[in-house]
This record gives sequence, C-alpha cells and structure tokens, in this order.
Amino acid sequence: MRSTTFSLLAALSMALAPLLLPDRAAADPLVSGGEHCVINIATDDTLNLREGPGTGSRVLTRLPYAACGVTLMDDCQVDWCPVENGHYRGWAHRRYLAAVSPAMYCVTGVAEWDVLNLRAWPAATSRILTELAPNECDIAFLPYAVGSWQKVRAGGWEGWVNRRYLSGQ
Repeated sequence: MRSTTFSLLAALSMALAPLLLPDRAAADPLVSGGEHCVINIATDDTLNLREGPGTGSRVLTRLPYAACGVTLMDDCQVDWCPVENGHYRGWAHRRYLAAVSPAMYCVTGVAEWDVLNLRAWPAATSRILTELAPNECDIAFLPYAVGSWQKVRAGGWEGWVNRRYLSGQ
C-alpha cells in the first residue's frame, strides 16, 4: 500500500510540476527586438533601468508602471535583459517586462451602426477617448487586463475596451 501511495504521489507531483513551476519561456515570452511594457510594480513605483545586469549596477533612469516602448535589444541573460527606451540603453529585470502583442485583433460583435468605446480606465463609466468602428482591425493588446477589460493600442490611442468585443485575425 505504501509503495502504491508513494508511486501515485510521485506521478501526481510530476504531472502537476508544470502547473506549479511553469517553464520560464512559457510564463513570460519576451521577444528580442519587440516592444515591451513595464509590469509587476506598484502603479506609483518605477522600474530601475541599470547600466549593467544586476542590482549593484548604477541606475540610468527610472521607468514608470505601464510605460511601453521598451525594446528588448537581445536575448536576456538569465534574469536580466538588455533594453532601450528611445533615450537610454541599459538592463532591466525580466520580471518587470511583458511583450506587446502584434496588432492582430479586430472589433467584433458590435452592430454595423454602433461603435466600441475606447476608455481611459477599465470601467464603463470612464471617459471615452475615441470610438473604434465595427470590424476595425490592427489592434494590439498591451499586457494589462482587469476583469473583462483589456488595455489596447489602436489608431495611435491607448485605452481600455471590453475584451468580449475583440477577436484575433
């Protein structure tokens, strides 16, 4: 009985291991040459962009939460990634970066005579920034979601839409 229980527990732990300890590449697909945004910090905090790969390196600048336009210049070296933001070139910890999706989403489920409101914040009562036409495409997902709300970039605007009105091309 003990041997059977042990075998069952061993098999179960091996089966669950990928769920408990996900593969780093699958968990945070950072794209060399691609655009990334700052995540996993408090909204009133900043990410240190450093001169070298490590916390002992000098801070070149600080990037605010939700700052996008951070380009991954090459493959990461373990936990540190070489990046640039248009002004500075340095290193950032991979935990605080997430890739922007390709612009491959479209507005769907909106009547031909209606529009999808792109809002300033993830709430139906939030200020409308612009309107997206039915079947409008070339919408990129930014790495932020709150409930059914997704932050997107469309037509030069960044804002929030209800995800149920978007689909991939």
